[in-house]
Amino acid sequence: MGADIPRTQTAAVVSTLGGSVEFKDDYPVPVPGRNEVLAKVLYTGVCQSDLHTKSGTAASASGTPITNIKLPHVGGHEGVGRIVALGPDITHNAGLRIGGLVGIRFASRICRCCEFCLAGTEQYCVASTNHLHHEDGCFQEYIALDADYLTLLPDDVDPVVIGPVLCAGVTAYKAVLNTNVKPGSWVVVVGAGGGLGHLAVQYARAQGALVIGVDTGPGRREFVRGLGAHEFIDFATEDPVQRVHELTGLGAHAVVVTAGSARAFANACDMLRVGGCLSCVGIPPGRPCLETPISTIVIKGLRITGNLVGSLKECMEAVDLTRRGIVKPVVEVRPFRDLPRVYEEMERGDIAGRVVLQVGSE
Repeated sequence: MGADIPRTQTAAVVSTLGGSVEFKDDYPVPVPGRNEVLAKVLYTGVCQSDLHTKSGTAASASGTPITNIKLPHVGGHEGVGRIVALGPDITHNAGLRIGGLVGIRFASRICRCCEFCLAGTEQYCVASTNHLHHEDGCFQEYIALDADYLTLLPDDVDPVVIGPVLCAGVTAYKAVLNTNVKPGSWVVVVGAGGGLGHLAVQYARAQGALVIGVDTGPGRREFVRGLGAHEFIDFATEDPVQRVHELTGLGAHAVVVTAGSARAFANACDMLRVGGCLSCVGIPPGRPCLETPISTIVIKGLRITGNLVGSLKECMEAVDLTRRGIVKPVVEVRPFRDLPRVYEEMERGDIAGRVVLQVGSE
């Protein structure tokens, strides 16, 4: 590696599940191996799943706690950096260059040959690894990345705001697409003021939908309406089901639940009209269930879809909508060492939009 790349760096490390975040200034800088690049991290968003993994409450598809998390653990998967070194034997070097912008996403490596990779749904790859559980993420100054699965970003994107698009953004984008909404459709976004929700509002608006935001807290009504939502429902003072039917007549065409709360999902299907779609995004801890009778799902012909981030292609589509100014992530830039405080604020639900940490400088 170049002489200007240090051997050690500052990283936000969690040594035990449920443990506190410690900033270590002597964490080793990874040496890029075969077919890897080294990137200097500039900015990173903070995702709710980072908090769940740190606290040990992250759950698998079966609802059981995820225990095979790399320890010590360095979180972060909404990062933007610049390539500073190339490892040996780069297989595909098209577009690779020192100084190029690169995204650090949830998925870190894929097999490229399973049924899901071949179908362009590689987020479900049977042999994948990710920056949340298996590999160190971007809560560090330098990161090694698989050169064959890089998220190469256009030079004209704003690195300050693009990080949240790489996880929250593509997830919200995919969640809206999966509902098959059309211009004029009514779409309810539950958790509309959060990091995922405020992007889902905008991606739904970009599809021509009439958006109803559901959330609570000081300033949330003005914030969500400012994103382009047609209406806002404060669930602390109003009955969302009743109010949605008052506004839409027959019910919403789609409900996108971005909040990681069991309460947010409990009666979401009751907001839907015949043929409506519930799009599930937020993951509450434990194994909470929808409180919707099967008869209701059958009689109303409802669809229920889950959304695990998105493919690299879908990620770049979401990035392009931000690059062109159609979707504008609302971010608050904070110092890297504010991460523990950000986690506390996330647990209290005090954050509107997304917090972005400045890890390094250009």
